[in-house]
Amino acid sequence: MSYDVVGKSVLRIDGLSKVTGQAVYPQDIYMDNMVYGKTLRSTKPHANINIDISKAESLEGVLKVFTHKDIKGENHHGVMFKDHEVLCAKKVRRIGDPIAFVVAESEKIAEKALELVEVNYEELEAIFDPEEAMKDESPKVHNNESNIIYHYKIRKGKNIEDAFDECDAIVENTYKTSMVDHGFIQPEAGVAYIEKGGTVVVCAATQYPHFDQIEVAEALGLKNEEVRIINPAIGGAFGGREDITLQIHIAMAAMELKKPVKVVYSREESFIAHSKRHPITFHIKTGAKSDGTLHAMEAKIIGDSGAYASWAVNVLRKSGVHISGPYVIENVKVDSYAVYTNNPFTGAMRGFGAAQSPIAYEGQMDALAEKLNISPLEIRFKNAFRKGSETATGQVLTESVPVIQCLEAVSKAMNLSKDGDK
Repeated sequence: MSYDVVGKSVLRIDGLSKVTGQAVYPQDIYMDNMVYGKTLRSTKPHANINIDISKAESLEGVLKVFTHKDIKGENHHGVMFKDHEVLCAKKVRRIGDPIAFVVAESEKIAEKALELVEVNYEELEAIFDPEEAMKDESPKVHNNESNIIYHYKIRKGKNIEDAFDECDAIVENTYKTSMVDHGFIQPEAGVAYIEKGGTVVVCAATQYPHFDQIEVAEALGLKNEEVRIINPAIGGAFGGREDITLQIHIAMAAMELKKPVKVVYSREESFIAHSKRHPITFHIKTGAKSDGTLHAMEAKIIGDSGAYASWAVNVLRKSGVHISGPYVIENVKVDSYAVYTNNPFTGAMRGFGAAQSPIAYEGQMDALAEKLNISPLEIRFKNAFRKGSETATGQVLTESVPVIQCLEAVSKAMNLSKDGDK
């Protein structure tokens, strides 16, 4: 079999336009009669709201202040669960929730109008610790019986307590990873307009134009084919452009006003508006035999989804799948939870939950090696996946299992023997 691309140096089609500055990003787009939008966002993490837009709408140069009442279709969006509101109707669940969308003849007028929208907050008890949020008596972020969005389980081998009784060394620790922003270079920006024939066109940098089309259509009360998404050059994403931010707002305004509507977020608003990497807490117990063979592992994983679900189900499932690492463990018990809080919402970010888990399982390997008085390298050689190994989920690995080769290359480069000595 011959390959046209694999193993060859191929010119990147968009490379020339980007390095010469000719690439068109959403904020580069200008159209005749274009107007400008700004989003009013919540300053409270959890509150019932009432708003008065009369002063803002009376400001000269303001074309309209959109609220939830102007949404002709469904006031919702979300990649898995439709738990976001396009514009909050009665309640905000995080700092940064969109409450109103102002459209004016200039950005300065739109910014001034934001200051004139009056928001009355009736603050509610908020919950910021996902472990506390799991309790029955905790404040509920959504109208659900529980803040737990998802619970993923793995059970492999014998009863886990019996397995630990057979271990010669046991280490038990808690590891925590932090919330992280994607920090992409280009903040969110977009232009929406109506083309001949009435189709609503949204030009915005996105990772999911096909999802955006569906969600814009649902909110506007249109058929999918009445909405077109154009994806200009994207100035970075890393998962942070998988959720809707401004797409529905500008589409709604363009459809109502019959003018091109443009929005460019500031860096501060970008930080507030889009998802973050899940902070995850790992409570993990790992046991081994005296020769360093792993025998048992129990993990409780708690992921903070913030105010909305986004990809929490996928992220916490993957964290659960990966918590045993690239190692053979005969007996495994895993409980992985995604939990609502009133923190900034979390979603996709490179690794999808697999990036957080190594902090815990590799920490455990080092701790076990120290307790057994063997080298960190030796314990990894002894337990690493090979062809034919079975994972904690029961998958038998038949190909692409390079862990041993990787360890050998690292140990050779560092002039280490398998027992870890120079």
